[in-house]
Amino acid sequence: MRAAVLYGILGPLVLSVAMTTLLATPATGRPLAALAPGPVVATTSAIAAPRSAPTATAGPAAWSRSPASTALAATPPGGGAAEARGVTLAARRAAARGIAFRRCPRAEHLAAPVTCGTVSVPLDYAHPNGKRISLTVSRIRATGPKARRQGALVYNPGGPGASGMAFPEYAADTAFHRTAAAYDFVGYAPRGVGRSAPLSCQKPTAFAKAPANFPASPTAAFKRKLVTRARAYVRGCVRRAGARLAHFTTLNNARDLDVLRAALGEKRLSFMGASYGTYYGAVYATLFPRHVRRMVFDSVVNPDPWQIWYRDNLDQSLAFERRWRDWRGWVARHDAVYHLGDTADRVLASYEKARLRLERTPAGGVVGTARFQNAFLRTGYNDAYWDPSARALADYLRGDPDRLIALAAPDPADAASDENGNAVYTAVECNDAPWPRTWATWDRDNTALARRAPFETWDNVAMNLPCAFWPLRHDYPVEVGIGTGPRRGTLPPVLLLAAERDAATPYAGAKELWRRLPGSSLVTERKAGTHGLWGGSNACVNRYVDTYLLTGKTPGRTASCAPRAEPEPLPEPAPLPESGKQPASVPGTP
Repeated sequence: MRAAVLYGILGPLVLSVAMTTLLATPATGRPLAALAPGPVVATTSAIAAPRSAPTATAGPAAWSRSPASTALAATPPGGGAAEARGVTLAARRAAARGIAFRRCPRAEHLAAPVTCGTVSVPLDYAHPNGKRISLTVSRIRATGPKARRQGALVYNPGGPGASGMAFPEYAADTAFHRTAAAYDFVGYAPRGVGRSAPLSCQKPTAFAKAPANFPASPTAAFKRKLVTRARAYVRGCVRRAGARLAHFTTLNNARDLDVLRAALGEKRLSFMGASYGTYYGAVYATLFPRHVRRMVFDSVVNPDPWQIWYRDNLDQSLAFERRWRDWRGWVARHDAVYHLGDTADRVLASYEKARLRLERTPAGGVVGTARFQNAFLRTGYNDAYWDPSARALADYLRGDPDRLIALAAPDPADAASDENGNAVYTAVECNDAPWPRTWATWDRDNTALARRAPFETWDNVAMNLPCAFWPLRHDYPVEVGIGTGPRRGTLPPVLLLAAERDAATPYAGAKELWRRLPGSSLVTERKAGTHGLWGGSNACVNRYVDTYLLTGKTPGRTASCAPRAEPEPLPEPAPLPESGKQPASVPGTP
């Protein structure tokens, strides 16, 4: 799960067995954060007895039901009364203390005028006087006249596991000038991420040693290895995190957000969430509707409790298959440039030819089929990867591997942040909801899915399989928006952004959240698939966002924008998005 520009990618997203995820960043082409996943080692320890959950029945027809859906209806939204009292107390304390913003520590790589501080939150909201953790926060002041300033705009790029600490830097980009004149841009690292009580499940050096190859059609023996790795990775999480592990959840992320709101001195929250940030933002809106001022949800996760998180991942694999064909069709239309085939199927044949060659001999000794697939998965996130990926493939097949190595080889400097991001991703998704507890269920569902969507299905399984063996008690997803009793009808209008062909957060998720929030407005970028819209090249989308954030006005229940221009091959190879690893998009995404 990583993203493109400002936006991160959504939570349930995987890449290869190395399991690098993409997070959302603004659509500027440079990412806010990136993560990588990959299972590995450890020993067990008893933290909490696992709560048994009935397994889902096999087959696509069963995907619309959660593995433990029968328990959902009786689950109070947001946990119990103790947690609710804990949030109230923690927010009151945070409001009294505020945040002391100073020069940012060198580790954050943020220069003036960005400043940094911390906010203290309970590890366990049921015990607010117990152990506390500190979340890192960054801020740049609004640039406009004081009379026109509207407070803080808090941003989260997704994940789970992405940091928004770099968000204030986007205030200098032209696409954000109008908003940055009115709002302080505030980023932060959610619990477990970066320097916010960091979570780890294995040594970064071990995490970086991803398997060289990942078969397109896993054998029974390879599937057994996936299970073994997933179990070992879980043992590592338990051993390294101890009792803290149970407290990395979407519910706690939403509670932390309310404490941050109070610490910033804001009576009501203005929030921009991308990808997974849309989900926990929607949970926040359900739990604290009277604390909401304005919210933008960009590249929307399907919040239906039955979807969180097992079925969301299945749907994502299917959506990536469609987007993968979009890229191949584009390459075929430019066969005169790339010479990879004049149909989508012939381009696929070129890709498979390269994959078989890499299986025998990794490029540069480091890029085997796992990293190869991981690199080309990025074409599903952001159109900015289309030309660089096609050129890398064409050069490799002609005997020059340099572009492919630059595109796909890991950066050792990212090992620690990648491992950290994957650990948080795994803990949040496994703690949030019931998952099928038997390998047989995963195998049946994904074997059937892989017949329709072979490109990403088994890599997504490898990413999420630790949840099948998670030893902790899990939460049950909140009924976002609807079914919240007296809270219903108290939420101000919110703005939803979605691209029709988004693979990381399929469009159906935006329609579901739109249905659940009767006062919301859905802006659709038609016939487009880049993950993360705000701040990107679509001026229509940007106008709707600016108007909403600056005036509170939405374009009605629905609005649409024509698609951004399709990429064109350039005379010279296009540069990669700034991260070199992930697609681009914060404001502008799992």
